[in-house]
Amino acid sequence: MSTTLFDKDHPRYKWVALSNTTLGMLMATINSSIVLISLPAIFKGIKINPLDPSNINYLLWILMGFMLVTAVLVVTFGRLGDLFGRVRIYNLGFVVFTIGSVALSFNPLEGSSGAMWLVIWRFVQGIGAAMLFANSTAIITDAFPANRRGFAMGINQVVAIAGSFIGLLIGGLLANISYHIGPFDVEWVFLVSAPIGIIGTIWSYLSLREIGVKAEGSMDWWGNVLFAAGLASLLTAITYGIQPYGSDSTGWTNPWVLGGLGGGLAVLIVWVFVELNQKYPMFEMRLFKIRAFAMGILAGLLASIGRGGMQFMLIIWLQGIWLPLHGFKFEDTPFWAGIYLLPLTVGFLIAGPISGALSDRLGPRVLGSVGLFLNAATFLGLLVLPMNFNYWAFAIIIFLNGVGSGMFGAPNRSAIMGAVPASQRGAASGMAGTMQNAGSSLSMGLFFSLLIVGLSATLPQTLFAGLTANGVPSPAATVVSGLPPVSTVFATFLGFNPIQTLLGSNGLNVLQSLSAGDQATLTGTNFFPTLISDPFHQGLIVVFAVAAGLTVVAAVASLIRGRNYAHQETVALAEPVVVDESESERI
Repeated sequence: MSTTLFDKDHPRYKWVALSNTTLGMLMATINSSIVLISLPAIFKGIKINPLDPSNINYLLWILMGFMLVTAVLVVTFGRLGDLFGRVRIYNLGFVVFTIGSVALSFNPLEGSSGAMWLVIWRFVQGIGAAMLFANSTAIITDAFPANRRGFAMGINQVVAIAGSFIGLLIGGLLANISYHIGPFDVEWVFLVSAPIGIIGTIWSYLSLREIGVKAEGSMDWWGNVLFAAGLASLLTAITYGIQPYGSDSTGWTNPWVLGGLGGGLAVLIVWVFVELNQKYPMFEMRLFKIRAFAMGILAGLLASIGRGGMQFMLIIWLQGIWLPLHGFKFEDTPFWAGIYLLPLTVGFLIAGPISGALSDRLGPRVLGSVGLFLNAATFLGLLVLPMNFNYWAFAIIIFLNGVGSGMFGAPNRSAIMGAVPASQRGAASGMAGTMQNAGSSLSMGLFFSLLIVGLSATLPQTLFAGLTANGVPSPAATVVSGLPPVSTVFATFLGFNPIQTLLGSNGLNVLQSLSAGDQATLTGTNFFPTLISDPFHQGLIVVFAVAAGLTVVAAVASLIRGRNYAHQETVALAEPVVVDESESERI
């Protein structure tokens, strides 16, 4: 009996599954990075000043809320996929994400109400993305044989990285249009992903078939509630830890932040014990007895923390210092930062599919570990670069960083998915996704805080001296230099001229009272980058040293995962999972 391409038994069906899941990753990653680079245009469109202290909450939640919601829900949706069908949950994810994109595209409000509209619908997008992330890897694992999964994962991740770069370019282009032509309606930023969502929804419902093994049992609601509450508390506290508190430059002394961190960890500890005593848990904790799975998850988490905030730091470095020193106007830097980060993407695009294919034959241990050691070396290379670097040295270092990430990513995810029972693939994919997203959130909070602490030590004095030397009255210079460094950093990140912005805020309008020469100096492209270079470099030394250390530990975890290991089913799939401990060591 003949079969069509869309039949699950067709020999080419696996490519149908790969094409659809890859389209989902492309949509989600374009949406994530386009927001990162086009925040200035977004806030200009809704007529709100993101540097006003009362508005920083909106900026942070639009930036990080999507990631937080995705991290919290991805394991839950992975387990739902195991129970009710991975394709069913994946398809619903396309629908939810597309609804969120369309709603964001037609924001009827301005000011704080418009910002809240964006935050809420970004949360909805995060729910849809969690459904996609949790089940896409499991669908690929179901469709591909073990000796081809690494290659498929490599293609999937390469397209995801390509989506991130495409989002940076489109976001930067829209930001440039906003500055040079005038504020555009904010819907253009989010309309980009809506057509992809509509096409992907139709394609997924027409083409995907349920071929995975469904798990037996019922939904563990207690486990889901505890996990969501604990992780949400932890990641929310990290988000607020970035903001100033009282006289402190960061919020880590805020009792609510400390309570969120402590309470979140306590709830997660309770969750572990609850899961160990459930007949059908949301996540089978005993999977961590499989060394290939446990070390893959640990390596993925540490690698995500190590590199998660790197792009954020590089964008600030380029936009706040290097590009202005080379004659770029501050308002043009968001677009050009994306262009100058191209070698990072190229490195990943080259290494991803090659390492994925090689891991099918060689296993993930050597490729993944070498990739992580290469990442650690590139962090050290970034650490020793001068602030006004030779671009070719910078390009080579970030290219090698992309190569290292590509060598690790696909082989590690393939190894994680291959090490678990077929009935647990959705939950395992969800856990891997949670560790990656939670690691990225933690990285943003950790690295940004380290940078701000480093700036706080010297920036106020340096800023005061530079301003007064160029005619700014001492009272005004005292106000500006006393502002939290987060305002200065966000100004550069958003493509504003920092000095012009800071001297025009807080009731200060002193620029027009200065001589034409002082105005030109203060608002030129050399004054601020030269002023901030040394304080910023001190913060970067700490940031990249920590990133290198975490990545080395991740490489060690990858090394001790053992040889290539594929789970062999030893029990009836309808029963609760039982890990064969002799198998877990046979690696």
